Amino acid sequence: MSLDERKKAILTAIINDYINTAEPIGSRTVAKKHGLGLSSATIRNEMADLEELGYLSHPHTSAGRVPSDKGYRIYVDELMNNFKLTPEEARSIRESMEFRINEIGQLVKHISSIIARVTRYTTMAITPGLKDVVIKAVQVVPISTREILVIVVAGAGIVRNCLVKLPVEISADNVIVISNVLGSKLKGLSAEKISAGITDDIEKEVHFPADILASILTGVKNCIRQIDSSELYLEGATNIFNFPEFKDVIKAQEFLSILDEKNFLHDMLQMYDGNKEIRIKIGAENERDEIKDYSLITATYSINDEVLGSIGVIGPTRMQYSKVISSLNYIRKRIAENFSETESK
Repeated sequence: MSLDERKKAILTAIINDYINTAEPIGSRTVAKKHGLGLSSATIRNEMADLEELGYLSHPHTSAGRVPSDKGYRIYVDELMNNFKLTPEEARSIRESMEFRINEIGQLVKHISSIIARVTRYTTMAITPGLKDVVIKAVQVVPISTREILVIVVAGAGIVRNCLVKLPVEISADNVIVISNVLGSKLKGLSAEKISAGITDDIEKEVHFPADILASILTGVKNCIRQIDSSELYLEGATNIFNFPEFKDVIKAQEFLSILDEKNFLHDMLQMYDGNKEIRIKIGAENERDEIKDYSLITATYSINDEVLGSIGVIGPTRMQYSKVISSLNYIRKRIAENFSETESK
């Protein structure tokens, strides 16, 4: 059953008030505060209908109503106004991202803290693994006659290096040779495309002693392993204590225990729909029972139209959805701009 405009106006008023107050909303409050031109009795009847339809629920200890997960869903999909960041909030985010950060892991950690501060919820983010990005360069730099530094540069500003101790001495000229060959053979490949066949080609081309070449290739593989799996960052874990529904110590402890399960958080952030830039899961819509009392909003971030990772905000179902979505969209845009500029240099 679709809602008429009157029911939608009343439901919107109730949800907006409940998001702001965390207190059940009564018909008299709606009548006095929102200027809908309806009597308290009429609003009460409409609220009863909304409850019967599943959009509101009725706490036993109060005469007022609170939104249900179904109510929040229609609110998010149809009723809420678009939130516009204040100039101060936008400037705060922009200035916080103007530090010269050219490595994606550093930036994602930094912006997780920004989102937690702006939204006042708990923020999670994952960085891409190297398998998701392309190798831009491999360099081998001599440190001494028995030591070299292997450097792997990938897209999105990812840089890793490994110090390799060699079994025998190697000349600086030979280091240049192997550096050039590795660079030409590996450039443009993703980590998962580095095959044994490519390694064989390198061995045939450089004609180095097998033990030296094996040590150098091990250094390259170690660099790749450093960034082969994504990292997870968590910020604002204690923000949940700002909300009255989490004053209950047991409920707060349950929430904090969820945040300790890094694999669980990682899985939540990776469950995004490839066709949606913003994904919203409200209460019981979440697949895991542990977070059916919470809402989770995740946003993918991209560089040059390639999705690299995900940022998530988790909080009570009484969440300021529009503000969170606006903040995530703004930051997604800033990430794309930041690294598009870096990649073009």
